Amino acid sequence: MKDCYLGIDIGSISTKGAIIDEYYQVLDSCYLETKGNPINAVKEVLSELKIPDGYHLHGIGTTGSARKLIGLLLGANVIKNEITAHAVATMTYHPEVKTILEIGGQDSKVIQIQNHMIRDYAMNTLCAAGTGAFLSSQAKRLGMDVKDFGALALTSQNPTNIAARCTVFAESDLVHKAQIGYPKEDIVAGLCKSVVLNYLNNVCKGKKLEAPIIFQGGVSKNEGVLKYFKEVLKEDVLVDPNGHLMGAIGVAILSSKNPRKEEYTLNLSDVAFKTQGKECHDCSNRCELLYIYRNQELLDIWGSKCGK
Repeated sequence: MKDCYLGIDIGSISTKGAIIDEYYQVLDSCYLETKGNPINAVKEVLSELKIPDGYHLHGIGTTGSARKLIGLLLGANVIKNEITAHAVATMTYHPEVKTILEIGGQDSKVIQIQNHMIRDYAMNTLCAAGTGAFLSSQAKRLGMDVKDFGALALTSQNPTNIAARCTVFAESDLVHKAQIGYPKEDIVAGLCKSVVLNYLNNVCKGKKLEAPIIFQGGVSKNEGVLKYFKEVLKEDVLVDPNGHLMGAIGVAILSSKNPRKEEYTLNLSDVAFKTQGKECHDCSNRCELLYIYRNQELLDIWGSKCGK
């Protein structure tokens, strides 16, 4: 009998799942859009994932923006923040890493490692100009699939300068450049470069980024963004084949450290999850409460400020 472990990374844009064995090899994985409904997204991920014959699931970990909700619903044995999950996975596969650059759909972060421990980290603010969602919206504006951005950007010999510090200014700049006739490949290359500059200016904020440097998150699959990271940093930047899954893999690794004796099941097709928001009027706090149900059973109530 072999044990395996599941990690789920629930983000605002995408939800990722990964099943690993006791040697941290990925047995199966899934990556899909959250579409504003993390519960349905997780159900879909679980329906796609398959536990290989001979393996038994003894750990579930959750991370990402909806980690607490999904962790409660699945009975996860580990619930961890994204910084820890990404760092654990990266240091497991690349123990020499010193800098982790991560750009996802809605947020981005930099993690600095020293002596196999997190030394410092930072995340983006409200501006989304350096994220995957920004690139996706601009791809639609240009009538393209964002998956084609990287390859087209590599054909540019003269990337257009796009305002990098603000989403609104960047979009305005893009429209202006397109209207006056700049080639599409130069505009796309300029967008990729603007993502890099925005990330370095707004997230890293002058931090010294030491090599080895690893770039991960969904945007790491964009060859254009990777090219400009290497060019601007004047360093080699590595992208792991599973870079878009590192959060899920990392929390799966953490779940393996303290496995549950009982075996988990992934069959949630007959399980009904429901959340309901209510406002409490018992006192002047007027707490906004979230009631969480599984098959009509109340699991928990979140949001209380007075402890009632």
